[in-house]
Amino acid sequence: MGLWRKFAIGSAAGVVLAGAGLLALDAADRAFPPPLEKADIVSAEVLDADGQLLRAFATSEGRWRLKTGVADVDPQFLRMLIAYEDQRFYSHGGVDPWALGRASLQFVSNGRIVSGASTLSMQVARLIEPRPERTLSAKLLQLARAVQIERRLTKEQILDLYLTHAPYGGNLEGVRAASLAYFGKEPRRLTVAEAALLVALPQLPERRRPDRNLKAAEEARRRVLDRVAVAEAVGDGEAERAEGVAIPSRRMQLPALAAHLAEAAVRKHPTVLKHQTTLKKQVQQGLESVARAAAMKLGPKLSLAMVMADAQTGEIVGEVGSADYFDTSRSGWIDMTRVNRSPGSTLKPFIYGLAFEQGLVSQETIIEDRPADFFGYRPRNFDMSYQGDVTVREALQLSLNVPAVKLLDAVGPSRLLVRFRRAEVRPALPPNETPGLAIGLGGVGVTLKDLVQLYTALANRGQPTRLGDGITGAPGKIDGEPMLEPVAAWNVADILSGVIPPAGAAQRGIAYKTGTSYGYRDAWSVGYDGRYVLGVWVGRPDNGAVPGLTGYGTAAPILFEGFAKSGIATTPLPRPPAGAVRIAQSELPISQRRFALSASGLLVASGREAAPQIVYPPEGAHIDLGAKEGDLSPLQLKLQGGRAPFRWLANGKPLPDLSRRRTQQWLPDGGGYSKLTVIDSAGRAASVGVFID
Repeated sequence: MGLWRKFAIGSAAGVVLAGAGLLALDAADRAFPPPLEKADIVSAEVLDADGQLLRAFATSEGRWRLKTGVADVDPQFLRMLIAYEDQRFYSHGGVDPWALGRASLQFVSNGRIVSGASTLSMQVARLIEPRPERTLSAKLLQLARAVQIERRLTKEQILDLYLTHAPYGGNLEGVRAASLAYFGKEPRRLTVAEAALLVALPQLPERRRPDRNLKAAEEARRRVLDRVAVAEAVGDGEAERAEGVAIPSRRMQLPALAAHLAEAAVRKHPTVLKHQTTLKKQVQQGLESVARAAAMKLGPKLSLAMVMADAQTGEIVGEVGSADYFDTSRSGWIDMTRVNRSPGSTLKPFIYGLAFEQGLVSQETIIEDRPADFFGYRPRNFDMSYQGDVTVREALQLSLNVPAVKLLDAVGPSRLLVRFRRAEVRPALPPNETPGLAIGLGGVGVTLKDLVQLYTALANRGQPTRLGDGITGAPGKIDGEPMLEPVAAWNVADILSGVIPPAGAAQRGIAYKTGTSYGYRDAWSVGYDGRYVLGVWVGRPDNGAVPGLTGYGTAAPILFEGFAKSGIATTPLPRPPAGAVRIAQSELPISQRRFALSASGLLVASGREAAPQIVYPPEGAHIDLGAKEGDLSPLQLKLQGGRAPFRWLANGKPLPDLSRRRTQQWLPDGGGYSKLTVIDSAGRAASVGVFID
């Protein structure tokens, strides 16, 4: 056989063997792929509306491993990392032959390891598939895995894995977790000194932890900065200056804001790794700092809750569920923003709003604040004293109880609840009880979140806004009729904006109302400007009494401090709508100069006995009793004058019983036009026509 023929056969055989070898390697690569799925196990994160980290949750193994990409870190850190760890990272295929040869020669010459040959790809292979022992077989597997990883991922994806999984001591993994723990910031902007430390720690993370071995950390950072390639990457003189910067000696806690909402987000979507919320980190930090400071003054067992919402969009921008989530003495794990409690006097503004809307009163109308008996119900003021004749404006600003109940008696508790339903809020009534006058003084159950939702109507010219849940809820304007007419909402805001701030608080251009529930169990304060509503609750989660607890003295200072620390600039209250004006008492119509009804429904100025007159509902009124929803509420009927007993007729049909009272309830059969008539014992009658909506 000729020489050339032998050479040809040999070459062909070599090609066949090489091809077979490559096919075998490819088959082995497919049969035994690297466990890249392990790289997907990272900490769940709860983010604010702008993507800033509010809270992270450790992995099931207890690791703080925050997913990190190239775009999340300072470009200078990446240059330093590659210059120190793997200068030919972008040119090799997973294994650097030059570094491997250099390390082998140094080992043979010195009898020990002088420098490593691990590429970043090899380090990623070790991180996602750790081996307990550093044996030759483990090293060979690492080399093979690095090649496999390079075949499957881009260089940027490999860097992403390193940035996410690099060890930094203890249970810290990844550059973001380390930067937050040691520097208290995200790694998007790092100084040269900070970047050098983060480059140095992963080689020996436990020995170089700055919170345990500061000298070792300083020495490791110095070696990084002394590397010529690193010095060239950071610029002339920067490495020398960085060596003189102090290294942090303690580890900080990772962000743990919005504990209750974060827990709710993870429970709602347990498989999601990033939970976007509507919160604003700056607002949340401010409110939580106020809550912590207030809790120190409140004393043991008391908690507090706060909700701040954008009245225009319905997005919750800050939420504090308790004074301290981890404080068992305060039952901190209970989210008090979602618990029904008595709202005290915080519902009074809506009573006044209805009275303004119906034309019963104006701001300067005189109303009596004297002891009154509403058929057995005898409300008393908080301080047990009475002011006599006051204006409606003064009555609301002073939160007087008797005037509020008189107005509620006039407008009707059922009508008030119907307006609350327009805001998609349904207060909890005591079992088997119909709506009564006690509603005006806190005789229902309301959550803090629902109370804030009600107040969005006052900040929006009477149009309520649905609040989201802070996570994936659907906030936005509520369709349908407004909760209050714009002029009525403006009158309420004009009065509440004139309430004196609590002692030591600066005037912030907000309208606010306070409330204290019966027995000193709950203290409330709700305030709003032209854009945001903030609600505050203080009390014991077990509903225990707290002597001395008041809305004005306890909750209002927290409200004003919350607005100040939220970092949000005050938005002016809405301008007066057309027809909104504060009229002097002397210029009011005679019918509005004094609120004419006493608690019994009689004319205050007695004189000659008058014929009966239906004062509510007024002629031609459209009354929302829930006919569209199919669940009608009873209509409160009121009259003045006349001689008892009285017979009421609805559409010509008598109501069941004669009544000696000047109030009566009627439950319509359905919506549409109805004619109501009352006849007194002298045979005198009065009628009105109304539309039931």
